[in-house]
Amino acid sequence: MARLSYLLDTDWLIDWIEGQPWARTLMWDSDLRLYCSNVSRKELFAKRGLSDSERQKIIRLMQMVRIINVDSTIAAAASELLQKHKHRHLRVDDALIAATAWVKHLLCSPAIENTTNLSQKSS
Repeated sequence: MARLSYLLDTDWLIDWIEGQPWARTLMWDSDLRLYCSNVSRKELFAKRGLSDSERQKIIRLMQMVRIINVDSTIAAAASELLQKHKHRHLRVDDALIAATAWVKHLLCSPAIENTTNLSQKSS
């Protein structure tokens, strides 16, 4: 069976850092290839009052996933999402994460799934 490629959003990554059992179980699923956007990485490290233990957990987590950098194709796709769906008041970070899933053809975690479904309708 082929491995599924999955983009994890910031909320999912926070659940893993906080020790949510379902998030930890998913991390060890050998049928999944896990990715995150460098936007999520930035959001995690930008937390106000980040403790040393949280920082170490984030570093460990970032070593377990493949990080995708925002490039010009992803930025253009995010811009398209923001333009076409103004009425949804998407945050730029959320649009960049959704655009990453869209451009890289990745499944995505539930918090951004609706935004990604919008991008598929835009195609």
